[in-house]
Amino acid sequence: LFLTLAGVTLLFTQAQLNGTLDRVAHAAVRICRGNAGLIPVMFFVLGSVIASLGPGNVATAAMLAPMAMAVAARASIPPFLMAIMVGNGAQSGALSPVAPTGIIVTGLMDKIGLGGFEIRTYVANLLAHAIIAFGGYFLLGGLQLFKHRYSGREQDAESTRLNGSHWVTLAIIGVVLVFVLFLNANIGMAAFTGAVILAALRVADHEQAIRRMPWIPILMVSGVSVLVALLEKTGGLDLFTEILARFATPGTLTGVIAFVTGVISVYSSTSGVVLPAFLPTVPGLIARLGGDPFGVASSMNIGAHLVDMSPLSTTGAMCIAGISDPEQVRQTYNKLLIWGLSMTVIGAIGCYLAF
Repeated sequence: LFLTLAGVTLLFTQAQLNGTLDRVAHAAVRICRGNAGLIPVMFFVLGSVIASLGPGNVATAAMLAPMAMAVAARASIPPFLMAIMVGNGAQSGALSPVAPTGIIVTGLMDKIGLGGFEIRTYVANLLAHAIIAFGGYFLLGGLQLFKHRYSGREQDAESTRLNGSHWVTLAIIGVVLVFVLFLNANIGMAAFTGAVILAALRVADHEQAIRRMPWIPILMVSGVSVLVALLEKTGGLDLFTEILARFATPGTLTGVIAFVTGVISVYSSTSGVVLPAFLPTVPGLIARLGGDPFGVASSMNIGAHLVDMSPLSTTGAMCIAGISDPEQVRQTYNKLLIWGLSMTVIGAIGCYLAF
């Protein structure tokens, strides 16, 4: 797990540092041709695609959120609307089989007998975030933005032009994805190989990339995995499962579990703490209450991720940090906090109805 997370993170940190991902983002904004309503939609799509290709939700949000919020200020787009689109876009790609959180979840689900569900898990999370993001965007004022035009420097051809280093980086990433998706290559080793090639060709600063890698989250995830394994050996997970089973019935299990994981995820790491702690309890819950194991696991995955637009979570905090107008910070913070907390209920209802 450690080598896989480190390899994927290193490769995409290199791509971020040499400007490749930034140029792709600018090109995507230019495609909107000045339609202010389309810009947040484009950032959702861009966030989803980039996160799905390997960087994951946190790295993608860190890259896109500052630019998205800057564009929102210039285009007179409410920062709250831009935040829920770019943030949920990044979150929608979190469970891609080649993204860090997706890798973690795949490993956890393999251990509980749910191997082979990688694509279904990814699609379920993507659809949940798309429905929530676009529903909120259109209901809260996004339709009005389609009447406005915007012309800014993000649309300049110079800001979207790819040079040789950028094309090489994109080609290497593409080859890594082909080997992982179609030739069953180990994700971590393939990513490390791509990173070494970029360093050898001198199109990316590997030393700076290693320094910029999020080592604390990587170590935290690895450490929590060891802790969960220890709990399993000592009977702690069985006790945890019994406690959860007391608060649910066979008919309400998916809704209850989505609510519980959502509440905890508001102030805790989704990939590092919540999912490694809850997913191993699925077999025990099914044994006690019955139901569909995939539905219960998906409720945990979706419930934990939907709340991450709260400013108390990383994705929401990055969006707040990107707001340049001090007068907009407090009100956007409050709106995102209400949004994130409301997702505990909305996620629970959605998972109850869907699974």
